[in-house]
Amino acid sequence: MRFWLAIIMAALSAPQATAQTVTAKDKAAVIEATAELLETRYVDPALGEGLARDLRINRPAWSAVHDGPALAAALTRWLRNRSGDGHLAVDYSAAPIPAQDGEEQFAAGELERYYGAHLNHGVEKVERLDSNIMLLDLRVFPPPAMGGDVIEAAMQLVAQGDALIIDLRRNGGGMESLDLILAHLLPPGSPLSGVYDRPTDRLTPRISGSAPEGRRFGEQKPLFLLTAKRTFSAAEALAYDLQALGRAVVVGEVTGGGANPFAYRRLHPHFALSLPEQRSINPVTGTNWQGVGVAPDVAVPAEAALNRALALARDAIASAPQREAAGQPGK
Repeated sequence: MRFWLAIIMAALSAPQATAQTVTAKDKAAVIEATAELLETRYVDPALGEGLARDLRINRPAWSAVHDGPALAAALTRWLRNRSGDGHLAVDYSAAPIPAQDGEEQFAAGELERYYGAHLNHGVEKVERLDSNIMLLDLRVFPPPAMGGDVIEAAMQLVAQGDALIIDLRRNGGGMESLDLILAHLLPPGSPLSGVYDRPTDRLTPRISGSAPEGRRFGEQKPLFLLTAKRTFSAAEALAYDLQALGRAVVVGEVTGGGANPFAYRRLHPHFALSLPEQRSINPVTGTNWQGVGVAPDVAVPAEAALNRALALARDAIASAPQREAAGQPGK
């Protein structure tokens, strides 16, 4: 199963299911399978080859690790430290991952874990503040089939606002429901970050979709995005694309810097690799936010971002009648 942009695997350090002893043979198989995938499919070929070489050389470093979750966490730390890629991760599964279509079955469980109803499919809060400013707190972007209706309902709720603040400070990323949000905020056909796929050597462009039915916040009213260091992946894509198009003001901190979408690849009956095989490329900037993050338009500590955005939103609402009287559209 291929993810377009994926949630940061922050829960790797959380308590896992019952640990399973890992034999030396299992360990060697996991490391070698990881190295082979890095060589053949990692989005940066030179970096992938270097990681694979160093991984094999450093195999003795994990000789004292004897259970699955600990090995997965140790390999993840090593891969991220060497690559700077926050999407690279090794996951442990207590339940066996079938060899046939194992990635898809493993991913199905991960989808529920990260995007399910127990998280309200990512919609933490919708609130109407003073001056008719809407606040939408999003923690993940779920697959449309799982939570697209919840995202759509939230966007219709905020459509009545005179300004909108989307809080991405605790958002680790997600999937294609991001496009549902963009369709509420941009003219149809607006250029978005496309995806280059290394295995096929193909760049797939993206544009914003047609206007959805029902209420819509639209392309003109003031829009602000709150960011923090932990803002990652698809949440960064939302900020980066809207910022590049001049549609939103980003308020807060530089984000985490994860622009390489990943796919799950089975390594072993109990291990899977989150492997970035793609690269986001924005047609406006010609680049992306990998390793550098999205720089805010208004830089403030994350905890101060909401108050700063509220002040900016009030000013924007107050100045809108003056702009319209002068023949300029409200923003």
